[in-house]
Amino acid sequence: MAGTIHIVGAGLAGLAAAVELAGAGARVVMHEGAGHAGGRCRSFHDEGLGCLVDNGNHLLLSGNRAAVAYLDRIGARATMHEAPPAFPFCDLRTGARWEIRPSPGPFPWWALSPATRAPGTGAMDYLRGLALAFVGPKFTVAEALGLPKGGAGREMFWDPLTIAVLNAETDEVAAPLLWAVLRETVGRGAHACRPLIARRGLGPSLIEPALAFLGMHGAAVRFNARLRAVEFERGAAKTLRFADGEVAVGEGDCVIVALPQGMVAEFLPGITVPEGTRAIVNAHFRVSPQAGPPRLLGLVGGTAHWVFVRETLASVTVSAADRLAEEDSGSIALRVWEDVCRALDLGPGPLPAHRIVKEKRATFAQTPANLARRAKTRTPWPNLFLAGDWTDTGLPATLEGAIRSGVSAAMAALGLEKPTGI
Repeated sequence: MAGTIHIVGAGLAGLAAAVELAGAGARVVMHEGAGHAGGRCRSFHDEGLGCLVDNGNHLLLSGNRAAVAYLDRIGARATMHEAPPAFPFCDLRTGARWEIRPSPGPFPWWALSPATRAPGTGAMDYLRGLALAFVGPKFTVAEALGLPKGGAGREMFWDPLTIAVLNAETDEVAAPLLWAVLRETVGRGAHACRPLIARRGLGPSLIEPALAFLGMHGAAVRFNARLRAVEFERGAAKTLRFADGEVAVGEGDCVIVALPQGMVAEFLPGITVPEGTRAIVNAHFRVSPQAGPPRLLGLVGGTAHWVFVRETLASVTVSAADRLAEEDSGSIALRVWEDVCRALDLGPGPLPAHRIVKEKRATFAQTPANLARRAKTRTPWPNLFLAGDWTDTGLPATLEGAIRSGVSAAMAALGLEKPTGI
């Protein structure tokens, strides 16, 4: 392609598009409204904690093929710790601990053994998940599974899994989205279920190496360039108006808009976007040095859902956190710290140095009604394409979905089909 490809938004979707295009030899210019890249997937130095923390905690699995390909492309695979395919859990009410360990092959043999499932659950609590493959887009996860509230299978496995993957309760979220994840991870066996945990942080693994890659391939990145409007002429995008000036979209140029759905609805009238968002609250605590590589622990029965432990930092995720996000940070810290003490066997102690990060619009509301509102990569304007985890990737709003959307937009901008296997 002879023209310039303008990418608006340097979150993970925009970066994935830029990396794909720059690697293919295209002329790329990125425009980012903030003073940094990464969006919700970035790291920053916290003075109070004295270390690097992630804006939001995210988990990748070895079965996330687009994410793994992206890491390999930017030379960052070694920055990730690849853990064994086992998911430890702790019930904060009883102290019970167990591990979910996927089987080597696609059949869930692990569900047949009490040693590899949650206490009080039976094999059918897990095998019910096969029903997710056969229900339509109007079904929620709870409707597809048919599990009663309060039952062990739902409380100890399906609720934590659904909330972690889809950032909402099982009664709300669309069943096909959870099945899409299970099909590509658990459905492919243990080799696709190995957690990939950033050794230093998401920024050093996913963002900084991508910016270095773009620099080496001649791509330009403009920070503090906030989009104000897109102007059209003769059925095509003609001008990008930014706070610091305007950019003409010349003949042969094209545009990839990789912005949140709310901004897309503002700038691109006529594009249907999902309605509503859901919050995530992240809490970071300074802890005594923890031996071993980075690890994660799932939690039930408390406020926190997952805790990621790396050296002297315990980072906690609370998903589906719309109500919690309305509380003051001090009370959130106290509640979550109690969970961390129980989970890590730290014993009672004063609240340490900490940082609370509220992402009130972390994901779109992944309901059955919103499935039909996810926009396609291509738009009515032949030189303008969309990317973002809220677009119609077939996956939930995850890192894998964001990267796939960026690759799809890049392929469309080059006039190519999306690569097979991604």
